[in-house]
Amino acid sequence: MQRKMNARTNRKIRRGRGSFMGMDLLILHTVGRHSGQLRETPVTWFADGDDTWLIIASGGGSLHPDWYVNLMAHPDHASIEFPSREPISVTPHRLVGADREQAWQHITAAQPRYAKYQSKSDKEYPLVRLTPR
Repeated sequence: MQRKMNARTNRKIRRGRGSFMGMDLLILHTVGRHSGQLRETPVTWFADGDDTWLIIASGGGSLHPDWYVNLMAHPDHASIEFPSREPISVTPHRLVGADREQAWQHITAAQPRYAKYQSKSDKEYPLVRLTPR
């Protein structure tokens, strides 16, 4: 069911409707860590300067989402896609410490719902900075 929903959302993003609940969406291209198959997942993103993007691996609060595990397993195969643009090869960097805190403040200032969502989970959501490769 999730793959069908992702495919539907990806079609909307490609047609230029790249937002959900007031947040911007991109399509994250990863390779399955076990299957080796291409995966395309819509995720929310936040600008982090010129040509740099932040994404949050919330995964419903208890587990890391599959896209995050795949991204960390095969970081050299990652790319992102925006509405009406060709995919951009990116390098993911998991943020820790002060870098993570600064990015988290930026995200929660833009979308306070993430702070509320995080408060309901015992695990700290990974934040990933994507930079062009």
